[in-house]
Amino acid sequence: MPSLIRKSKLLRRSRVFWGSFSLWRPRLVFWCGALAIGVISVGFAKLADLAQKAFGSLTASGEWAFVLPLMLTPLGFVVAAYLAATLFPNSQGSGIPQAIAARHLRDEADRTRLLSLRIAFGKIVLTVLGLFSGASIGREGPTVQVGASIMLAVARFGGVAQARGLILAGSAAGIAAAFNTPLAGIVFAIEEMSRTYESRANGLVLTAVILSGLAALGLSGSYNYFGFASAAPTVARDWGLVLVCGVGGGALGAAFSGFALHFGQRIRRWAQPQPLRRMLALAGLCGLAVAIIGVASGGATFGTGYEQARGAVEGHALPLLFFVEKLAASFLSMISGIPGGIFAPSLAVGAGFGSTVGTLMGTSIALAAILGMAGYFAGVVQAPMTAFVIILEMTGDHEAVIPIMAVSMIGYITSRVLSREPLYHGLSRVFIAAAIRARRAADRGEETMVRRGE
Repeated sequence: MPSLIRKSKLLRRSRVFWGSFSLWRPRLVFWCGALAIGVISVGFAKLADLAQKAFGSLTASGEWAFVLPLMLTPLGFVVAAYLAATLFPNSQGSGIPQAIAARHLRDEADRTRLLSLRIAFGKIVLTVLGLFSGASIGREGPTVQVGASIMLAVARFGGVAQARGLILAGSAAGIAAAFNTPLAGIVFAIEEMSRTYESRANGLVLTAVILSGLAALGLSGSYNYFGFASAAPTVARDWGLVLVCGVGGGALGAAFSGFALHFGQRIRRWAQPQPLRRMLALAGLCGLAVAIIGVASGGATFGTGYEQARGAVEGHALPLLFFVEKLAASFLSMISGIPGGIFAPSLAVGAGFGSTVGTLMGTSIALAAILGMAGYFAGVVQAPMTAFVIILEMTGDHEAVIPIMAVSMIGYITSRVLSREPLYHGLSRVFIAAAIRARRAADRGEETMVRRGE
């Protein structure tokens, strides 16, 4: 009798253990996924930096400094566009529209076409290839698609049901780890990715940001993306920057996003009925134009523009037309169809615009660059809270909190007046429509097979 009692107790304990393990398994898998996002984001950043430095060293000096970009950049654009279209479909562009579209799709197969580990791998490889070719792109937007892809894989592996919440969490973790800006990751998830506050997903987002941030912190240490700035308005002219950078930056951002949506639609129509051949031709022409702009600017417009933006934040004035050249190179890189983000190039354009305004108005270059970044970035993404928080965290300029907030809001309002549709959400509709068409075609094929079987 005592032995039977002991066996029954052991059986109950084992059931409790395995039952508790089945409850904890999804959480453990989720935590591992968040940590993986942080580690992969750091590795992605290092690869991107190495690729950009390699391109710079090849084209910095010597007799090939003028000729090599004219050959390497178009070739790199064509190769990246070809691989994106054939081996890694839906990896083109920033990656943020794909993540937004995946949250609106309910079918798992439709989501998998936009977010998967295969696409994440291709996104990293092809973005690095683009930077090695001198494209005016960034890695931060692609990190969002990579993070969302990892979390969607976690949902399948760990049996987690909240796919939409996990995509949101992966996107936030990607931004947080890419910029080392945890608050901006959370605000980005709420304001840009979902456009609403979802109380059920806030715990997932916060946990993912914390764990991915800890992983990135352990590998890269504590740092500010643009260092620490202490610029603050001191005279009346400095306060004039708020209005000029807000209205001017918002108008530039609206022009960029509006033209990107318009030309994107025109290009998709033009590419038919030979989409691959025509898109490769477009990529080559865009690459050649980016190379010409880069050579004309002395190499300043190649790559992310991080060095130029940081120099402006530190108070070093940029050439007066740098922001125009960088905006053109970023626009051409975006419409070419190669994978790559616009976050870092947008910050460089904004810093260049602010530097020009500061030079012409005779004010602080550092303050003008920071406000220019806030105004232009808010104009492009139409997300003022994200713009304010991300600029504040990247520069650490707590002395200019109110001016940065004001510029972000003015830039957003100006952009909304000129361009009603937010860029990322406008681009996400393309992927949603493609998924719906693919689903209808599949349904029609199944109906045809059923009829033939009958």
